[in-house]
Amino acid sequence: MSYSIKEVSEKTSLAPHVLRYYETEGLLPVIGRSRSGIRRYSDSDLEWLGLVCCLKNTGMPIKQIKNFVELSVKGEGTLKQRVELLRRHKKTVEARMEETRKHLEKVICKIEYFNRQYEEFLKKGKKRELKAGGEV
Repeated sequence: MSYSIKEVSEKTSLAPHVLRYYETEGLLPVIGRSRSGIRRYSDSDLEWLGLVCCLKNTGMPIKQIKNFVELSVKGEGTLKQRVELLRRHKKTVEARMEETRKHLEKVICKIEYFNRQYEEFLKKGKKRELKAGGEV
């Protein structure tokens, strides 16, 4: 099956100019073309695109993604290098996730802290209304 750039854009939610950029930067192996020169993406291209997006969305720099693609195109002789590259990236992602988890814990503590303050504020406001003879 082959897909136009518009179809791939709709399937992936990536704008056509992003797909062209990825191709220009060497992040996708050679994209096929119709006789008239129009890009035609294969299912294999979509798989590659999924991997590129995964790596990019987990913080891998474009330069490293390009390196990974270049190694992949070279074939089986680069398997060890690709595994090592992905292992290093995994460690980086895990460290970032741990840091994010710590930040989330702080946010949760602040929510609890400010919620307690807000509840105290409401109690004080009700007490003031009672003292002033207002309705509760």
